[in-house]
Amino acid sequence: MKKLLKLEELFMFAFSIFFFARLDFAWWLYPVLLFTPDLSMLGYLVNPRIGAWTYNFVHHKALGLGIFVLGIVFVSQPIQLAGLILFGHSSMDRVMGYGLKHTDSFQHTHLGMIGTP
Repeated sequence: MKKLLKLEELFMFAFSIFFFARLDFAWWLYPVLLFTPDLSMLGYLVNPRIGAWTYNFVHHKALGLGIFVLGIVFVSQPIQLAGLILFGHSSMDRVMGYGLKHTDSFQHTHLGMIGTP
């Protein structure tokens, strides 16, 4: 089942790249911005509960999709880009086994423990 979920996430990551290619930005901007959502891990400097909350908020796919749709509604490619980056990054993370976090530990995710097959 994990492999099937990772395959699904891989297709969602490809989806974000596909739509990025339809925007009028230089190709190098996507990989440069792709890891900016990880700044949400700074919440772990406070404590695991705050870290999990900030990480999960930024890595929730509904946020990325909602921002992307707002970009369409307001005809704003920068807003669309922000949504695609959030969505694509979250999908990429899940392909790598980094899911939404429980409040006890960074390694405890909705996909299981990080590093456990």
